Parts: sequence; C-alpha cells; structure tokens
Amino acid sequence: MGNSFTCISHEEEQRPKKSSAGRKGGGSNSGKYVRRLSLIPSFRRRKLLPSLSCSGSSSTSSSKKGGVKAKKKIRERHHQDHHGHDKDSHIIQEQTLAATNLLFNQTPRNSNSVIPPNFRRSTSVVYPSTQSASSGTGSGPVSAVQTPKKSTGAFELNKVEGSETKRFVLVHGGGFGAWCWYKTITLLEKHGFQVDAVDLTGSGVSSFDTNNITSLAHYSKPLLHFFESLKPTEKVILVGHDFGGACMSYAMEMFPSKISKAIFISAAMLANGQSTLDLFNQQLGSNDLMQQAQIFLYANGKKNPPTAVDFDRSLLRDFLFNQSPPKDLALASVSMRPIPFAPVGEKLHVSEKNYGSIRRFYIKIMEDYAVPVPLQEAMIKSNPPEQVFQLKGSDHAPFFSRPQSLNRILVEISQLPARKSS
Repeated sequence: MGNSFTCISHEEEQRPKKSSAGRKGGGSNSGKYVRRLSLIPSFRRRKLLPSLSCSGSSSTSSSKKGGVKAKKKIRERHHQDHHGHDKDSHIIQEQTLAATNLLFNQTPRNSNSVIPPNFRRSTSVVYPSTQSASSGTGSGPVSAVQTPKKSTGAFELNKVEGSETKRFVLVHGGGFGAWCWYKTITLLEKHGFQVDAVDLTGSGVSSFDTNNITSLAHYSKPLLHFFESLKPTEKVILVGHDFGGACMSYAMEMFPSKISKAIFISAAMLANGQSTLDLFNQQLGSNDLMQQAQIFLYANGKKNPPTAVDFDRSLLRDFLFNQSPPKDLALASVSMRPIPFAPVGEKLHVSEKNYGSIRRFYIKIMEDYAVPVPLQEAMIKSNPPEQVFQLKGSDHAPFFSRPQSLNRILVEISQLPARKSS
C-alpha cells in the first residue's frame, strides 16, 4: 500500500495546491487518486508508470532526479491530453453541426463557423430586418449569413415590381407553427428573397393557452403586429396554409396597402360572412379520416362548446403527412399544438375595397386528405382568385413533401408583372 501511494503522489503533486489537504487523509483519499489516475488512457499508463519511483527508496538522490523527470513527463502528457481533449471536442462539435445540417437538408452557410445555421423559430413573429432588402439578406439573424448567389435556373429573379417582390411573409396552418416553413425559408432565401415566418397566438413557441383564444383577431394578433411594424410604403407577398388563410384574409382587410399579392396554399379562402367551420361542414360527411383524427378539447366543460381541437398523433401520417419524409413527421409530432376553436367558428367580414383590392392566387394540392380537392374547388368557385396553380404528388403539407415544387410556384407568382392601372 505504501508503494502505491508513492506512485500516485507524483501525479497528485502536479495538481493545484488546493488538493494537498486531501493527502493527509487515509484510505478514503487513496480511492480518489486511483480514479484520477485511471483517467489516463491505458496505452499511456503503460509508458508512464514504469518511469515512476515505486521502490520505496525515494530518499536517494537518483530517486529524486527520477521523480523530477517523472513530474515533467506527467506535466507534458497532461498538457498534451488537455489540448487533445480540446481538439476532440472541436471535432465532435463540427460533426454535430454536420449532422444537424444533414437532418434539415441544409449546408452550412459559413463553413468557417461552428455556430449552427439559422433555423428560424420566432417568438411571436420574426420582425423586419433593419437592413435593406437590396443587401440580399433576410431578417433578424439572417443578417450574418453570406449573400445568396444568383440563381442560374429558370426562376432567376426578374425585378419587375421592385422591392414588392422581394419579401415573403409566411402564415402557418392550424396546429402548425413557424417551424413548418424551414425548407421554404431556405429555398426562398437562396433566390434572394427576404422571408419572415409568423407564430400565431398559441402556436409554435407562443406560450399562450390555446383554450383561452376567443376570436380571430386574438389568434391573428402576431400577424397584425407584424404589419403594424412595417414602413408605410413597404409591401410584402403574403402566403398562408390551411386555417392560416382565414388569418391572412383578416390581415388583408386591415392592411390592403401593405400586401402586394396573397397566396393561399390549400388554405381557407373565405367569402364575406363565411366561417371556416361553415366551410368544412360542407365536406364533413365525406371525410371520415378527419372525424377520426380530430380530438375536441373542452376546457370549460362538455356542456359548453369545445375550446380547441387537437389531432390523434397515431393518425397524423395518414391524415396530414402521407407523403412527407419521416423526419418531418417526427418534427410535426412533437411540435404541433391544438387549434383554437372560437376563431374557426367566427364569420369573416371583408370588403371589396380592401380585401378585394389585393391580387389573390390559389395553389391547389391534388392529394390533400385534410382539405380535399372538392373543398378547395368549392372555395375557388365561391371566391375566385386571379389564378389557380396545381401541385401534384403532395400531401396536406407541401412545404414538407414537395418543397422544391412549392418554391417554384411561389417564385413564379412573385414574378408576375403588376396589373396595369385602368
């Protein structure tokens, strides 16, 4: 036992002096020192231990010289281990970053940085950037990103409407959040657009209780705040999905001068005096999967109307994501929130002067089980847009299942020339 303490003491002496008190202890401290020694890799211990003086004749001068040399070796090896550990940590960090980029189909935008690329998860809304749109960067954290290269494909930007065509605002559907647009944000930014994604009240990372949302105005509040923050002459292209179409329409009525174009993606495009609930009741009998997937929540008791609608997670793939990648299904499964019921049942009131003055476009999703084609066509017929586009091979979430095709349509719409004033 005495020799074992002699061997370990060389390592112990090269540690900070605050540990010297521990040497006065007995066997309990020996356990600590042994565990410290075991942190040295086995192939290094084999080289290190024979150089230590363990014979018990430490009083001789040769032993002292050997001990000094051993201390120096230990210090050098400790210094090398420390830097080796830092190098390993750096490699692990880079590997983690690469795996993250692979997961989201994004390449690092700055290969010299170990900071992960910006994955937009707004608080309530991603507010406008202080930089000009002509700088080629997006809003908020995107200002640190390298300027996107010009596209060489068929959809290279034509500056036909000046700054109006350079900024998109994305509104998610019921139960979703700004997180669902991560592919669309990346693709549009590569084309040189500035992109903002909004988290509606009680959605995404908003902490508000969905059961306490009592109106469409309350649900749309973050979107309305966004438009209030825009400069008086600034315009955007507004894009909405699913129930986000109703929130879009509400904002279109309030801020017609700030919206260049409005694009509905399999979204609730309501006529004046119509509610989303009225719309879906038309097709309720023919959509058994919707009835199976929906779970009504009654925060005020079952004697009162439901306060929110959630989805059966076991039916998400069949109902919403039957053609989306597994990673996006997993993302949605842990990120989706209940849909507030009161805004769904509220009738929308819009005017021809405000809402009707904005150019509207509809993207019809041909394999959508949540908003079937007959329902989409009924909305188009009752409230005709300027132009209808078809997207084939997609489920209810084209931003997951067909992001490239969706991006091409969005870019194409952005390039449509301004209407000639009569």
